[in-house]
Amino acid sequence: MGEWAPGFARAWQRERRLWARRPADWLMFSLVPLAAVLLTWSLFWAGTPRGLAIGVLDADHSAVSRQLTRWLAAAPGLRLAERFDDETAMQRALRRGEVMAVVWLPAGFSRDLKTGRGAHAALLHNAQFATHSGLIQRDVRSVVGTLSAGVEIVTREKRGESPLGARAAFEPMHTALVAQYNTSLDYEPFLATTLVPALLQIFAMVAGAWGVGRELRDRTVGAWVSAGGAGWAALAAKWLAPWAALVAVQLVFVAGLAGVRGWQPAGPLWPVLGLHALMLAVYLVLGSFAALAARSLRTALSAAGFVTAPAFAFAGVGFPLLAMPAGAQAWALVLPLTHVLAVQTAVWQMGAPGWRAAPAAAALLAALVLLAAACRVLLPRVANDGRAWGRR
Repeated sequence: MGEWAPGFARAWQRERRLWARRPADWLMFSLVPLAAVLLTWSLFWAGTPRGLAIGVLDADHSAVSRQLTRWLAAAPGLRLAERFDDETAMQRALRRGEVMAVVWLPAGFSRDLKTGRGAHAALLHNAQFATHSGLIQRDVRSVVGTLSAGVEIVTREKRGESPLGARAAFEPMHTALVAQYNTSLDYEPFLATTLVPALLQIFAMVAGAWGVGRELRDRTVGAWVSAGGAGWAALAAKWLAPWAALVAVQLVFVAGLAGVRGWQPAGPLWPVLGLHALMLAVYLVLGSFAALAARSLRTALSAAGFVTAPAFAFAGVGFPLLAMPAGAQAWALVLPLTHVLAVQTAVWQMGAPGWRAAPAAAALLAALVLLAAACRVLLPRVANDGRAWGRR
């Protein structure tokens, strides 16, 4: 242990000299991740999607169809971008993406509505864009349902029913939908807070693979080990700066979300932030382990891409984990990101207590110790090969 501090100091000085000669290495785990996080965050500043472009094909040209069109235009989530005169123009606009959906009011719409034969308004939507489609369906159903209810109640009142009786007869049984979490359907605290850790875990593993793999590619492992010793000092000096920089980026994001945007998590911040820091350390060390095990920068970077790039798709945020095939579930459960985002959602979105992070933290800590120990075992062997290569 007495040799650890001087060895770490020498290895750290060597890392600083490398960054001075190769500033792109330093940018890769500091300013580039920060820029990527800010860009991703900016996508969700609107919070709730609004102004989704729709069109109306009004073949009825009645007072009721015009009123429905005005209500659709006034819906906050929709933007009436086009009024079509024929089906050909409507289909062309849908295919070109000029509108995401079209409300088709057929001829006789008002007559059928007033005579009680059941009027039908068709919604043609582009189901390739599931989020757009779902939001448009929700708003169109709300507008059509409100207008339909109003017409039916007025009709019943004209037949002599009391206003209260007309409302009860029109809807004798109804369902109360009570949202428990994310009641405002705000995408910023829901998606931004999950995408940022998904981005940073990519940078962490790439940084670990690059830091060690660059030494392998340049055949400078011998110089690296000579500076810090073939032990923990050399590895710690290689890992400290990328890990600290990525943790700082995560903290900047959370501070901005809470301080600037006014986000208030339902549960405590620090247990989840500690879990993020552990996760980044695991991915960083995993990247270094891949480089040392394969003794190849190219293979390590390929492994980093294979493990981290699709990890968000398996995390159960965009698609339910329970609905995945058994093989996909098994792969998802191996990935640290899956467990971190599950705890984060429970604590920050649903208000679960902070101790819910403890099992995941223990598992990450165990993985970190095992991976770091494997790197410690592999480094002297790789260093001996590096000395055999020599430095030309």
